[in-house]
Amino acid sequence: MRSLFSIEGKVALVTGGSRGIGEMIARGYVENGARVYISSRKAEMCERIAAELSEAGHCVALPFDLSTMSGVEGLAAELQAREPRLDILVNNAGATWGAPIEAFPEAGWDKVLDLNVKSVFYLTARLLPALRAAASPQSPARVINIASVNGIEPPDLETYAYSASKAGCIMLTRHLAKRLARENILVNAIAPGPFPSQMMAARLAEEGDAIRARNPLGRTGEPEDMAGVAIFLASRASAYTTGAVIPCDGGSAEV
Repeated sequence: MRSLFSIEGKVALVTGGSRGIGEMIARGYVENGARVYISSRKAEMCERIAAELSEAGHCVALPFDLSTMSGVEGLAAELQAREPRLDILVNNAGATWGAPIEAFPEAGWDKVLDLNVKSVFYLTARLLPALRAAASPQSPARVINIASVNGIEPPDLETYAYSASKAGCIMLTRHLAKRLARENILVNAIAPGPFPSQMMAARLAEEGDAIRARNPLGRTGEPEDMAGVAIFLASRASAYTTGAVIPCDGGSAEV
């Protein structure tokens, strides 16, 4: 029981791991003994955060743009050239776009859906050999998709592609979980609420007090909140959990 939440020695890839929620998860994994690879499209930032996290453990930057299939395939090939197995894949890289319904651009819709749904599916598929190599009945491999409470409850903002993509991510999680369970690969999702991140920065600056006041716990999320759920979903503690969507939102999706 003392090792129930241990991820010591596991190999993890966190996409979008150079900032926000991805960095919170990557830091939690590094500080708890995992071998972590982070990816983002901005190479300089990715390298800088990997170097910072390496002071606490093992972290390597693999910068790729996952909004393109060449980026997805490049990352999968590079990871598998370095590691014979992958215990944990965190599909966190994402984008949002806001515009009035009458003026919502096709380019914005495609950008969000390509990164938030398409890349999640194809990166998982391309990394199946490494996930299968790590998977066993005693220690399943894990895929953790970062959805959003906006995929559960419609937001007030005109971010139509984002909420649609995150709802799609939730159903994709359930579909993959059903298909991959027989191969000892567990697929779950986290649905974050408001956290301090670049995506939320402008809104928190303008409406932070109101957002915190509406939240049943009276606050926004903290790095430990996100890391804790991600560690649970990567550890022995969740070895009988698949197809689940765990809100990490202080109860905001239910109000």
